[in-house]
Amino acid sequence: MPAAAPTAETTLLARLLTRWPQIAERMLADGLGATPPAADLPAGHFRPEVLPAIYACGRAVLQAIAEDRRLTRDEVSAYVAPVAERHAEDRFPLPILLEAIHGSAHSVLSEAVALAAPGETEQLVQIGSGLLDLLMHINITVMETYVEVGQSIHNAEREARRELCSALLRGRPAEALSARADAPLAERYTVLAIQVRPEEPATAAADLLARRRIRIAHRTLDAASNGAALVSFDGSTGIALLPQHSETEPDARTATLATELADKLGAPTYLAECAAVPRAELPQAAAEVAELATLARVLGRTPGLYRLDDLLLEYQLTRPGAARDRLAARIDPLLRTPHLLEALEAHLRFGADRKTASAHLHVHPNTLSYRLRRVGELTGIDPAEPNNSRLLAAAVTVHRLYAR
Repeated sequence: MPAAAPTAETTLLARLLTRWPQIAERMLADGLGATPPAADLPAGHFRPEVLPAIYACGRAVLQAIAEDRRLTRDEVSAYVAPVAERHAEDRFPLPILLEAIHGSAHSVLSEAVALAAPGETEQLVQIGSGLLDLLMHINITVMETYVEVGQSIHNAEREARRELCSALLRGRPAEALSARADAPLAERYTVLAIQVRPEEPATAAADLLARRRIRIAHRTLDAASNGAALVSFDGSTGIALLPQHSETEPDARTATLATELADKLGAPTYLAECAAVPRAELPQAAAEVAELATLARVLGRTPGLYRLDDLLLEYQLTRPGAARDRLAARIDPLLRTPHLLEALEAHLRFGADRKTASAHLHVHPNTLSYRLRRVGELTGIDPAEPNNSRLLAAAVTVHRLYAR
């Protein structure tokens, strides 16, 4: 028996529109999600920026086909150009992007063929023709955008600002660079160290991820400073200088920056801040906040914003000298027995709560007690005694930072 002719409510276009959210997800997976090195990036890397454009542009195209018209170049560009600009700023390889776009179009066409019923050949041809027309507009828009970004004054200005930031952090003359970057020098700055975890190995995907993080960090810091931020950031670590016009008031702009950057960068983010720093003291302040951020990260602190007062003891413990070296040496006997060092660290973290500490180590509380006794025997310092516990905590801190 021949299949019934589709009604107006169940046309191929209508069924595609109904399934469009799922199709858009598949387009991303079959396009950028399947193209090396993009396929090696973390799951969901492109989703926040690319998927909304795929969804909106695709619906607009299908609706235009249903109305028997074609989207204009300007209409397509409104959806595509912002995404292409971000890819160009990240230096995402153009051939790979074009290959991914064609993979996405192929995914849509395959979906349409699978959904088509007998008697819908004409609609299928109409959809295929519309997709080819769309693909032409997308390719032209993407290539034009890449050329524009490559020649952009914005890129030259950002590089000038990076050079100005570098000069200030090294204590070098900066007046000429300030004029070239169109960034007036301030008398005081809030100095921010930025560290993003984890540190990926050097791969093509890691390079793409780092460039995306650089772009996002620049835009986020620009928004927090009305475009006045000076940033030197490589996608993993860096320093930002935010002009500050008050010598006494705390810089309220930084309160939510760590959370905002972590959300946008997709990784735990540590910031360390020193506010109202005179221009001549920027190199010293930058070294201090960079060390604070490293301290917070290496010591396993919660990602967020830190100031010197938050890590005062840990910072002082790490000052070079004979005392620091002798302190670290107190736990040398444990380095050959990692399970004892782990037991000590759990004890220092959870204190008298032996049940939680032993659960953290996945051992019986009696086993934890035995290991702590062995720590005392090997080091000559009983971790159960409060003063000794503080001494061992200091030794572990120094060991974590310098025995690497």
